[in-house]
Amino acid sequence: MRFPGFLKFLAVPPLAGVLLAAVPAAAGGHDRGAPDAVRRAVEAGEIKSLADILGSIRGKLPGEVAGVEIERQRGRWVYEFRVVDDKGHLYEVHVDARSGEIECIKEK
Repeated sequence: MRFPGFLKFLAVPPLAGVLLAAVPAAAGGHDRGAPDAVRRAVEAGEIKSLADILGSIRGKLPGEVAGVEIERQRGRWVYEFRVVDDKGHLYEVHVDARSGEIECIKEK
């Protein structure tokens, strides 16, 4: 199923080659990553690729990745992962796209 303007809750295998669709900037300084902007940022070395981020954080997550988005928040890129643990609890994990550091993990 395709969601208007952005992709949400992607299965893990397709994640490696997926860049997100464009969405106009939202209020509050948040902007979903347009595919070309994300691609340029990765190629310029401004941010890490999704594959690199997944490789570095996989063992630090509270479960399995069920979806991902990338957003530009206040001038910087942030990967937002949806993670489900073995008990079915849903978590939102924010990762700095430049450093690959986990910024926060919130249970939803």
